[in-house]
Amino acid sequence: MATTADFRNGLCIMHNGDLFTISEFQHVKPGKGPAFVRTKLKNVKTGRILTNTFTSGFKIDVQRVERRAYQYLYNEGDIYHFMNSEDYEQTFIDKSMVPAPDLLKEGQEVTIAFHGETDSAILCEMPTYVVLEVTYTEPGDRGNTATNTFKDATVETNTTVKVPLFINEGDKIKVDTRTGSYSERVKS
Repeated sequence: MATTADFRNGLCIMHNGDLFTISEFQHVKPGKGPAFVRTKLKNVKTGRILTNTFTSGFKIDVQRVERRAYQYLYNEGDIYHFMNSEDYEQTFIDKSMVPAPDLLKEGQEVTIAFHGETDSAILCEMPTYVVLEVTYTEPGDRGNTATNTFKDATVETNTTVKVPLFINEGDKIKVDTRTGSYSERVKS
């Protein structure tokens, strides 16, 4: 058992029967009354943010989480298949656990977090940016970089992304996996 003095960002704890990670915390020592810790907890399964206040010295149940590198292989409907990069063991997780499944391409590296006690997958983390090739878009306007106008482009994962007018078919673009938006063109 640990106490509130052991809080740090990213720590995984059991709270009210669910797994949470600590997103933010702040120790507060008011002039009157006992000290306390204000926290923002993120539910590992649902992703919901919960604000909670713990009194100083409150006992918490720290959970062990192992993060392993995996490579995306393919999907069968809502089941996604990944292979461990070290021992070639395969694991299967549900589509709802993948943050941006429409931007996942074959061979993509991800990190999967496993609960230490049950050895079950609890979280899948994708890289912040992925590089994808544009497979279809309307012809681009050469030199049109000053305007803030966008057009639709289909990338190699059959996802539509809004891109600037100067992007053409065959260009590689960097896409933000958190928002699904265009970031920049990648020079070959």
